[in-house]
Amino acid sequence: MSPARKPGASKVFDMPDPVQTAPQRGFANPSDPPLGSRRYAGPERRSHGTRTAQWFGPMLDEIDYGMLLLDDQLEVLHVNHVARAELDAQHPLQLYAGQLRARRPLDVAPLHDALQSAAVRGLRRMLSVGEGAQVVSIAVVPLMAAEVGRGAAMLVVLGKRAMCGELSVQWFARNHSLTLAETRVLAALCAGHDPSQIASHQGVSMHTVRTQIGSVRAKTGAVSIRELIRQVSMLPPLVSALRGAPVGGGAQAHAGSARLPTATALEQAAFDELHA
Repeated sequence: MSPARKPGASKVFDMPDPVQTAPQRGFANPSDPPLGSRRYAGPERRSHGTRTAQWFGPMLDEIDYGMLLLDDQLEVLHVNHVARAELDAQHPLQLYAGQLRARRPLDVAPLHDALQSAAVRGLRRMLSVGEGAQVVSIAVVPLMAAEVGRGAAMLVVLGKRAMCGELSVQWFARNHSLTLAETRVLAALCAGHDPSQIASHQGVSMHTVRTQIGSVRAKTGAVSIRELIRQVSMLPPLVSALRGAPVGGGAQAHAGSARLPTATALEQAAFDELHA
């Protein structure tokens, strides 16, 4: 029987990398020389690699998940746009002296163990850090070295702090011709608020909110509120072009998660961006 986990301790799950533990047909065995050492790497290939590499950063910035690239010395090599916005004063992780560190003392050892396990043993790890409303799940994924002599690297993916991104809600609303009022109701439903809370916050009657929900369901073909939220949650993660203040991310959005969405200047700007 495994020992009981101490209250407040981080949850950690081992996930051996299938590529490293069970090579399949068509994939290189980890003990074999890396592909880079067996393939021709003439000038044209090196030129193509250089052109490709310049797009990796912008590509990662367009994905609505915080992602960090670390080397085998646990030094941070790259942080995408969403991760920079997410790692605010409210997040249980922080960037300090070029490294990813935990704010809470109880999270320091589990985080370090997960990173070391990925760097040294090639294990994928998933763990939860923080406490209360600030709990966030993260995944640590080992990346195989591309060339002989090059150290290992790790990908750290930050879990979402909101089920549905604000921009995804806005895109969904635009594609289904929802009004701004219907969009606000949809955003509130996706944030976990019930119709009575929405009516109270918006200063309208329950009948008005239920009518708006019915209209949204009719336009989207959703048979229930649960189905409606499922449709939005399965959309591709999009990042707003308003890089200065990502819609639905950062400290302000998380600190105000208990409040219902209103027609803020940022929301209106996102609405205008999508309907331009």
